[in-house]
Amino acid sequence: MALRKLPTRGGTWLQSWTPEDPTFWETQGKRIAWRTLWITTYSLILSFIIWFMVSAIVVRLPGIGFKFTTTQLFWLTAMPGLAGGTLRIIWTFLPPILGTRYLVTFSTVLLLIPVLGWAYAIGNPNTPYWVMLLLAFLAGIGGGNFSGFMPSTSYFFPKRLQGSALGIQAGIGNLGVSIAQFITPWVVGFALFASSVVGLGIPQTFIKGEASNPIWLHNAALVWTLFILISIALAWIMLKSVPVRANFREQFDIFHDKHTWIMTSLYIATFGSFSGLSAVFPLLIRQLYGKFEASPDPLTYAFLGPLVGSLVRVAFGPLADRFGGAIWTQVSTIGMLLGAIGVSFFVHPSTLAQFPYFVIMMLVIFFFAGVGNASTFKQMPMIFEPRKAGGVIGWTAAIAAYGPFLFSIIIAAIISRVGNPTAFFYGIAIFYALNVGLNWYYYARRGAEKPC
Repeated sequence: MALRKLPTRGGTWLQSWTPEDPTFWETQGKRIAWRTLWITTYSLILSFIIWFMVSAIVVRLPGIGFKFTTTQLFWLTAMPGLAGGTLRIIWTFLPPILGTRYLVTFSTVLLLIPVLGWAYAIGNPNTPYWVMLLLAFLAGIGGGNFSGFMPSTSYFFPKRLQGSALGIQAGIGNLGVSIAQFITPWVVGFALFASSVVGLGIPQTFIKGEASNPIWLHNAALVWTLFILISIALAWIMLKSVPVRANFREQFDIFHDKHTWIMTSLYIATFGSFSGLSAVFPLLIRQLYGKFEASPDPLTYAFLGPLVGSLVRVAFGPLADRFGGAIWTQVSTIGMLLGAIGVSFFVHPSTLAQFPYFVIMMLVIFFFAGVGNASTFKQMPMIFEPRKAGGVIGWTAAIAAYGPFLFSIIIAAIISRVGNPTAFFYGIAIFYALNVGLNWYYYARRGAEKPC
C-alpha cells in the first residue's frame, strides 16, 4: 500500500511522508526520523527490562522464602515469553491503525502494571503461585511492544538506512535484557527512597547456605517506575505518526507470501535463540553449576550473553546495509550451529572447572544470534514493500518472542527427565542447520529468488 496524504488530526499524524525523496529526507525527514528512533528506542529498552526482569528476580526467590520447585521457577521465566509472543501478534497490526505516537505512549503506560505488581508481591513469600504466574505473564507486555515499535520506526527511514536504523533500535533495545540482569544484584542491596514512600521499605532476609543478609528484592521492579514515567511524557509530547494506514483485514496479505514464513523461521533461529537463552541463562547456571562448592552467582555472568548479542546487533546493522543481509544471516546460522554443538559438551559438568567453557560457548551462540538479528531486519525491508515489510517485521518478531516460553518449558522438561539439557542443544543445532539451508537457497546463493 502506497503512502498517501492525510489531514493532520490532533497534532498526531504527519500530512505526508516520502523518505525515499533525497530532498525531503535532508530538509525534513531525517530530523524527525532520528528523533523518533531515539525516543522509541528508550521506550524499547524499558520494555525489554520489564520483559526480562522476571528472569533476574526468580533466581533470588528461593533465598527469601518462596517454596518453588525448579520446574515452577522455569515456568515463571517462561510466562513472559508466552505473553510476549502472544501480545506481539496483536501489536504487529497496531502501527498502521494507531500510529507511532499513540502506540508508543499507551504501550509504555502498560509497563507500570507488572512493575508495581511485582514490587508488592515479592514482599510476601506466601503470595500464591498463581499470582506470581499472572504477574510473570503481565511482564510480557514489555515483549509485546517490540512488534509495534519496530515496524512503526521502519516507516520513517529510507530502505538504504533501515538496516542501520533497525539494528540500532533493536540492538540498544535488547540491552534492556542485560541491564535488568546486571542492575538487579546492585539495586536490591539498599532501600530506595520511593520504596519507603509507598510502604515497600522493609527488606527481605536472603539466605544462602549459612549466611543471611537483608535484601530489597522488590527494588528489581520498582526502580524502573520513574524511567517509565519519563518515557511516557517524551512519547506523548515529541512523537508523530506517518500516514501509513491499513486495517486488520488488509494486513493479512503478508501470510500469502512464502517469504513471510521463511523469514519467520530465520528470525526464530536468531531472535528466538537470543530471547530464549537470555531468559534461561541464569537458571541454567544455577541448575547446572550451583551444586558445586563456591558456585558462581548466576547474575554475575548471565547478563553477558544478552549484552554481547545486543551490541553485536547494533554493530552489524551498518554492515548489513553495506554488504547485504543474506550473507550475514548465513554466517549467523552457521555460527549458532557450531555454538550449540560446542555448549552441549558442558551441560553435564563433573567439575566447576568446566564452567568457563560453558559460558564461552553460550556467548558464541549469543554473538552469532546478534549478527542474525541485525541481518534479518535488513532482509525483510528488501524483500517486501514498506507496509508489508512492517507487518512481516512485527509478525516474525512475535513468533520469535515465544523463545523464552519454549526454551524454558522444554529445558525444564528435559532436565526433570534426564537431569541435563544436552538433548535440547542437539535439537536446536538441527534447527539451525535447517535455516542454513533455507537462507542459502532463497537469499544468499548466486541466482537466489530474492537476493538481499
